[in-house]
Amino acid sequence: MYMHHAQQVNVPLKTLNQQCLSTLPSDVDVPRYDRSKLTAGIVHIGVGGFHRAHQAVYINELLKQPGSESWAICGVGLLEANRSLRDVLVKQDYLYSLTVRHPNGQIDHQVIGAMIDFLFAPENKQAVIDRLIHQHTKIVSLTITEGGYNFNPATGEFDYSNPDIIHDMSHPEDPITAFGYLTAALKQRKIKGMKPFTVQSCDNIQHNGDMTRKMLLAFVNKNDTQLGKWIADNVSFPNAMVDRITPVTTKADIDYVASTLGINDQWPITCEAFSQWVIEDNFSDGRPPLDNVGAQFVADVTPFEKMKIRLLNAGHSVLGLLGSIQGFATIDESVSDPLFAGYLRRFMDDEVTPLIEQLEGIDLTQYKDTLIERFANPNIKDSLARICSESSAKLPKFIIASINENIALGRDSSLATLVIAAWCLYSDKRVDQQGQTLAISDQMAPQLHDFASKTAQDPLAFLQLSDLFGDLCHQASFCQDYRQAIAALYAPESEIKTIMQARLDAKEQ
Repeated sequence: MYMHHAQQVNVPLKTLNQQCLSTLPSDVDVPRYDRSKLTAGIVHIGVGGFHRAHQAVYINELLKQPGSESWAICGVGLLEANRSLRDVLVKQDYLYSLTVRHPNGQIDHQVIGAMIDFLFAPENKQAVIDRLIHQHTKIVSLTITEGGYNFNPATGEFDYSNPDIIHDMSHPEDPITAFGYLTAALKQRKIKGMKPFTVQSCDNIQHNGDMTRKMLLAFVNKNDTQLGKWIADNVSFPNAMVDRITPVTTKADIDYVASTLGINDQWPITCEAFSQWVIEDNFSDGRPPLDNVGAQFVADVTPFEKMKIRLLNAGHSVLGLLGSIQGFATIDESVSDPLFAGYLRRFMDDEVTPLIEQLEGIDLTQYKDTLIERFANPNIKDSLARICSESSAKLPKFIIASINENIALGRDSSLATLVIAAWCLYSDKRVDQQGQTLAISDQMAPQLHDFASKTAQDPLAFLQLSDLFGDLCHQASFCQDYRQAIAALYAPESEIKTIMQARLDAKEQ
């Protein structure tokens, strides 16, 4: 671990850019490859914190190896909300700092140089389409969040009622969504007789490549079945499992980089040390040798992604929803409470592990031990508000899928059932046990609140939201357990810890 003395307030900070790299402390890992010789073989749509802590870091490591110059990244922002990020990246020559915080307190500092351009679609849509068409573009990768794939959570089918989708289908020359841009570019590649690019999802969705393919073909085939057939026959959509905990950047992160490294980085990234990327080896037009820098290419990602989604992502949601009601603010605060840690471990051991197949090279017990250690990292303040955001897009895959499997197998899922009941209370009351307001960020927040608010009249009202819960409201054993959880949570002066302990005690009987 190392720390540098804070800069004096009267010393102007250097703006992070290409010129200032040589002035940084010697223990900062900076790009020493010639960025002027790079070309963007990857166009990435949805440049958020996770992309910059994960895929871009793997590419940064790859660019250190001679012969990899054609695999740099061009970022794309489709939303007006991406304007400020564009402005920051342009000022900083597309460089940004990465602070890697280990559980033992060690801190590593890097500057990432993998991105060499950023296109802001609302100002120039054609420039984005042209870049996607360009012969240098071999891969178009995505981190557009679960909601960006435009599928119905219960049916898994494409949602044609989305106003942005309706617009893109009526105005293909003026796209808004990722599907509109991908379609416009692939159509031109087909017309020009070019090879298609690979479409590589890097989002936390099980079978993310298959889902991307299904949604894109549903979009395309509505208007152009010939193009749809060409895409189906020629475009690769590799499935991938991605993992690295990356909290939202705060002002404290900006101040830390300024005081420690003496640079003004307006959008630094902080993340944990752990990182994993498992990729199906299926590409349309070549791929970077990411296995040289720690990624893993496999024939089938399915068992890896199921393990991660059902244990890590579900574990986050367990701590997020129960912890929010308790009044905790961060993941490490939640899991530092022995009851919460014990509840999470019992959930993983009893209700998820029996559904996960053994994987070569993976010790599930060690994997779960590592998860608890990662969650407890006091240097990664991952907010429960972030974890609980867009729960309607997450929980059907993370937790409800395990509940349904356990029902089919006649197995108990009482710990997960309490989490669903807690989600109902969270969506209904929108306050913690101390009466503090909970910030709800979810595209379905109005529907969630509407259904949850009827719980006092009908304990199963929340489950009537069939887009999320399917037919759970018709599963007798689940409903009996859920009613008990709702009764306990909605009782006067109820305490979440008491209810959690009761559930654990019942498991012992």
